Amino acid sequence: MEIHPVVLTGKKVRLEPLHISHLESLTSVGLDPELWSFIPTQVRSADDMRAYVSTALDEMQKGISLPFVIIDQANGSVIGSTRYSNIVPAHRRLEIGWTWVIPSHQKTAANTEAKLLLLTHAFETLGAMRVEFKTDALNQKSRRAILRIGATEEGTFRKHVHMDTGRIRDSVYFSIIDSEWNAVKKNLTDVLAARP
Repeated sequence: MEIHPVVLTGKKVRLEPLHISHLESLTSVGLDPELWSFIPTQVRSADDMRAYVSTALDEMQKGISLPFVIIDQANGSVIGSTRYSNIVPAHRRLEIGWTWVIPSHQKTAANTEAKLLLLTHAFETLGAMRVEFKTDALNQKSRRAILRIGATEEGTFRKHVHMDTGRIRDSVYFSIIDSEWNAVKKNLTDVLAARP
C-alpha cells in the first residue's frame, strides 16, 4: 500500500493535496470556533492555521498523513480540509479524519462525497484492508455521521487525548473493513443520489 498525493474528483467536491499555497484560503474560511470545538488543537488565528498546515505538511513528508483541501466544484472555493492519517502500509490500514467543512456546506453532499472519494481510493486503489475513524466521545453529531457512512463502532479509548482547552478527551473508534466496502459504497452512492 503506497500512498502518493492524488487529486480525487467528484460532482460536488474535489480533494486536492494540501499545499502551503492553500494557507490563505483555509485561514479566510476556517477560523470559526465551532469548527474546532471537538478538535484537540484549537485554530483561532492565522498563526494557528499556519501551524496546523505546517504540521500536516510535515506529516505528509514523513509518509504518515496525506492531507487534502476540500474544494467546492461549483465555484472552486476552499470549503474545508480532511486527510488520510495514521497510515500503516504493512497492515494495509489508515485513518480518515481531521475533517472540517465550513458551516455553509455542512448538511450538504460535500462531506458525504468527500468520504466516498476517500474510501473508494483507499479500498479500490490503495488496497486498504481497514479504514479507521475516531471522534470525541462528546461529539454526538460526528458519531452519528460516522455511523451513517456505514462504519462500525468498535469502542472507546478512555482518557485518550489532552485537549488544548485542558479537557481530557475520550475517543470513540470506528472502522470499515474491506469485506464491508461494497455495501458501504452502495449506501453512500444511494445517499448522494437522493440529494439535490
